[in-house]
Amino acid sequence: MKSKKINKTGWYFLLVVIALYVIIGILKPETILPSLKFFWQIIKQIFWVFIIVFALFVIINYFIKPKQIVKYLGKKAGIKGWLMAIIGGIISIGPPYMWYPLLKEMRKHGTRNGLLVAFLYNWAIKPALLPLLIFYFGWIFTIVLTLVMMVMSIIQGLVVEKLLEIEK
Repeated sequence: MKSKKINKTGWYFLLVVIALYVIIGILKPETILPSLKFFWQIIKQIFWVFIIVFALFVIINYFIKPKQIVKYLGKKAGIKGWLMAIIGGIISIGPPYMWYPLLKEMRKHGTRNGLLVAFLYNWAIKPALLPLLIFYFGWIFTIVLTLVMMVMSIIQGLVVEKLLEIEK
């Protein structure tokens, strides 16, 4: 059985950050409280996104098998795969970094890199913000921008796939 090397860089970074907080807390305790309050505000904002992403992990791992992912989002995924990536990116909620672990898991199960790029690219299109965009910039600007982002996400995805092929 092949042993898998585990990258511990993230844990080392976390330990360094905690150590810095402790040192700063000892040297300048008045500066640590605002920082911890800010941290708590962020945690409260992203808590539900964590829950949703965790639930998606459970659903994907329980109901969706790697063969299904490969079928719809794998190397032979056609227009349906691109549409799923674009729509998924548009309807996704929360900051994009919250989706990285899920996307990594999907990539591990065979999702095309280009589709992951399209998903992340289209994350910037938020249906809830479209009325505000229309208000400030008008219908034509909003429609053109949205369509260009969708089309460019496909082009960007294909470019990334080609670059990764060259890298191999």
